[in-house]
Amino acid sequence: MSTNQRKILDMLSEGKLTVEEAEKLLLALEDEEKTAGKNVSGVDGEGQSSKYLRVVVTPGPESSQQEKVNIRVPLKLIRAGLKWAAFVPQDARSKVNQAMKEKGIEKDIFSIKPDDIEELISHLDDLQVDVEGKESVRIFCE
Repeated sequence: MSTNQRKILDMLSEGKLTVEEAEKLLLALEDEEKTAGKNVSGVDGEGQSSKYLRVVVTPGPESSQQEKVNIRVPLKLIRAGLKWAAFVPQDARSKVNQAMKEKGIEKDIFSIKPDDIEELISHLDDLQVDVEGKESVRIFCE
């Protein structure tokens, strides 16, 4: 418990504050501490700056489809999935890696560490791919 939280609770116990006033102050203090935990670049105390992975597909002039695709995936989901990979049985790991190898991905997904994901996210400022005038794919973090 922080010093400020203790002061608020002491003032409440002394009758200097009502319960509602103390609650408002504690909430304001909590918000202030969250804001103080971020540095100028917006990175929080855990080193995670982005909250979402965004994929936007926009049809181009030569596209037969005119629907726009806009996908927003919480990065917490990706980070949590990485942690859950530890629960995959050892014999299944080789099957997963073999399936990925067949698709041209030469990476042991179980060797990926949280720092690897954070590094990837930090380098994914804004990626745009134009597919022969048919569509534009933009991938970025926000």
